[in-house]
Amino acid sequence: MFEIKQSIQEIAGATNKSLTSELLCSTTPVVLRGLIKDWPLVTQANMSNHAAQNYLRKHYNQNKIRTFLADAKHQGRFFYNDDLSGFNFTPTTTTFDKVLDDLAEYEHLLNPPGLYMGSTSVDHILPNFRHDNDLPLLVDNPLVSVWVGNQSRIAAHYDVTDNIACVAAGKRRFTLFPPNQLDNLYIGPLDFTPAGQSASLVDFAQPDLIKYPKFVEAMQHAQVAELEAGDAIFIPSMWWHHVEGLSRFNVLVNYWWRQVDIQMGAPMDALNHALLSIRDLPQAQRDAWRDLFEHYIFAPKEQRHIPSERRGVLNPIDEQLARKLRASLVNKLNR
Repeated sequence: MFEIKQSIQEIAGATNKSLTSELLCSTTPVVLRGLIKDWPLVTQANMSNHAAQNYLRKHYNQNKIRTFLADAKHQGRFFYNDDLSGFNFTPTTTTFDKVLDDLAEYEHLLNPPGLYMGSTSVDHILPNFRHDNDLPLLVDNPLVSVWVGNQSRIAAHYDVTDNIACVAAGKRRFTLFPPNQLDNLYIGPLDFTPAGQSASLVDFAQPDLIKYPKFVEAMQHAQVAELEAGDAIFIPSMWWHHVEGLSRFNVLVNYWWRQVDIQMGAPMDALNHALLSIRDLPQAQRDAWRDLFEHYIFAPKEQRHIPSERRGVLNPIDEQLARKLRASLVNKLNR
């Protein structure tokens, strides 16, 4: 494994007051040491795994959940199978109590299988949990999810949203890369993914540098931090992050939000539409469309030569204009 020389910026003794507008809109990651140290779940986790599991059981409402189970030989790596035709884990619909029972049993095994409950709405399965375990400044806006499992390795991927990930039990290692490392991380399929997001095909524990030589360059830009129960990390939108659960029982609670109004569309939809309509054009036409995107999207120019009442979709996108654009797209895509 590579030696990572860059650590992530940290705020020691973080509190809710540390979540300033500047931080929440930052384009660089920040570790927030002790941000959730006063959460009751963290207090219980610091006593024992059993105490933390009992605390979670008290909040569970018996809704079904989705989990992944991987053979012990994969050492916690939830990923594709060897030829990328499927995955190396088995999805199961079960109860949260069963997950906690299995994790408690696996703690005593020398080589346990990997058990992972990925992103699950906290309010869906633990409806009263956030009464005492929450970030007050982010109560109303984000999607709040809980992740539970034993030792795990989740391939480097990005999220469109900004993210605060809170380690509520166990220990985790985050390895982050700026968005411009896309080409050096060897990203897999866009439309067939282990967990919804396209991910790096490189095994960080045993990188194949013959197959993935540019990964050496990616690691020159990597930043790493290990978080204990009570710590959190802010991960900006589009930053690649490889996440490892290092303990035999791990709980993560994370907050996702976007810095735009709810009527704004999903950028991935635009990428998919561009694959459909632009990528396979002749080079000269792609170059022309690159200029149009630069002019209207990536470095938008003021359109002062057009009367404001006639700028149409070139005006700032509000709810009414968003509906108009969606209707136009639906009509054209349904041709």
